Amino acid sequence: MKQKKNEQALTVGKRELSLPTGIALPPELAARVELYPENKRRPVNKTLFKNDYFQLSYNTRDQSMAIASQGNLVYSAIPYDTARNYIQRAAIQYLLHPEEIRRYIELHQTTLEKYLTLSIFQVTGNRVDEQSFEVKQAYNAILQNPLLEIQVAGRLMQHDETGPLSANLAGKFLFSENAKTGIAGYISEYLNFVVQLANSLPLMIDGKAVQLLSSTEQDQLLIDQGLTIHSDIDSALSLLPQEVKQGLENALVVMGSTPVVNTQPLLRSEYGEELTRVRENYIAHSVHPDEAEKYFKNVHSTENRNIVNVVSDIHAKDGKLPFLNRNFNVLAGDVSDSHVTDEEIAGIYVIGGHELVDVLPETSDQENEQWDKWRPYFKYEWFKELVQDPDEAWYLLPTGEHAFYEVVKTELAERFPKMQLLNNGSLVHDGVRYIGLTVPVALVKRKKAQQRFILNSLEKLLDQDTNIPTVIVSHAPLFNELSLLPETSEAYNKEYICEEPKIEKLFEQYNIVGAIHGHHHIPASSRRFKKVEFAGKNLFVVCSIYSKVNTGFELMSLLDVKN
Repeated sequence: MKQKKNEQALTVGKRELSLPTGIALPPELAARVELYPENKRRPVNKTLFKNDYFQLSYNTRDQSMAIASQGNLVYSAIPYDTARNYIQRAAIQYLLHPEEIRRYIELHQTTLEKYLTLSIFQVTGNRVDEQSFEVKQAYNAILQNPLLEIQVAGRLMQHDETGPLSANLAGKFLFSENAKTGIAGYISEYLNFVVQLANSLPLMIDGKAVQLLSSTEQDQLLIDQGLTIHSDIDSALSLLPQEVKQGLENALVVMGSTPVVNTQPLLRSEYGEELTRVRENYIAHSVHPDEAEKYFKNVHSTENRNIVNVVSDIHAKDGKLPFLNRNFNVLAGDVSDSHVTDEEIAGIYVIGGHELVDVLPETSDQENEQWDKWRPYFKYEWFKELVQDPDEAWYLLPTGEHAFYEVVKTELAERFPKMQLLNNGSLVHDGVRYIGLTVPVALVKRKKAQQRFILNSLEKLLDQDTNIPTVIVSHAPLFNELSLLPETSEAYNKEYICEEPKIEKLFEQYNIVGAIHGHHHIPASSRRFKKVEFAGKNLFVVCSIYSKVNTGFELMSLLDVKN
């Protein structure tokens, strides 16, 4: 970064500090713990760096770092505003690549014009055309105000990953209304904090994740992903308003009289009662994303050229895959909700929960011969529920060695002739062994039976070759230790842990380098992979949900490092 180091930044010592939990912090961070007296009474979340509005904490349990705003700072006055991580991600990318953020917005102009049309109607009651002067004026206002531009880019990322937006569109897109939300002030303080932080500690910050830089072969990958001390942010500084630059080192002065979004942060201490009233009286203007989807055009390419392309939870609803990849694909389940057929896609495919319903005959007449192959399962309560109400069937399903899954595999294989359906099977591709286990759902209440099945399958499939790099693929994660689902998620269950020590022994004995799963619909903006410690080794975990901006994760970025 082309600024001087913060004069108050700590010169980090080379020793390690043992914490009360027995966890040793990396030496780059250890001395910082002693700077903050509150850490003496905090066994888990240790403060490493903070200012008036934000702080960086280190979690001693999972050895992770996170940036969080302190209690008085309000992110958004908009009720149910779920875009914070997307907007923070856009803020970091704006610092690094402001011209790419502008191109991303321009690519979505038609989408923005639809949102602005709805926003203007919400504020004025006037129905205007998407090509009207009012809409063009509102669109241009976004491009003239960097802090609003950052917000809009983040919301477009959310649109592309999770579906169309709704609720309080005016505050999200109209310059006049956005000034009342406090988000611009939040972004201003966030940028101020992350720039100070990146100049004080050897970190990579991408808007959600914070990772420590080290002298490994992965450093360049981390540097390319987010903000570090090596980042050149001069281009962004030349565009940001003066109010923001004053909070950044070596800020440049903005010339001209273009109005800027209010950069004063929204504080609970000053607006607490007003915020409460606004949110209590809020009337949602929500439309379900599935209903709104038909009004928006996908502006992204449907083709990716990943060498080993990982994707899950596509839930295709029109009988075809929504993306194209002619290399090697790893489909981690829940691919189809519409009897999808694709004769060209190649790679491996493991069975998810939705495949179990998708392979069933479309006719409800169970006397029809199409049901003949399924008749052996009519007697099972889980199968009856699967036909009548799948949501009530998931936790009744048999563990993955049941004969039912082999019939499912046969049905899917006919639709995807170039895919290898791995129903507790393995395949070697380019020197890497992929083991596909049938784990359609997380059977928490039957985890002992589930883990006995996993153990038996791995013992058979790993065989005698202890050296070949091996990746384990399943739809639901095998257990919490190899899951990308965060503990803060409502779907997280602390009981879903590995309790079979023989599984851990297999991981120690064999060259298992990572695991892939789906199931939890984790947006790509949150994270698509992480490194975990399990069985005394460092493994990767990947979860790559499909979206318009994420048609797959390039696994080679991790396999190359491992190999």
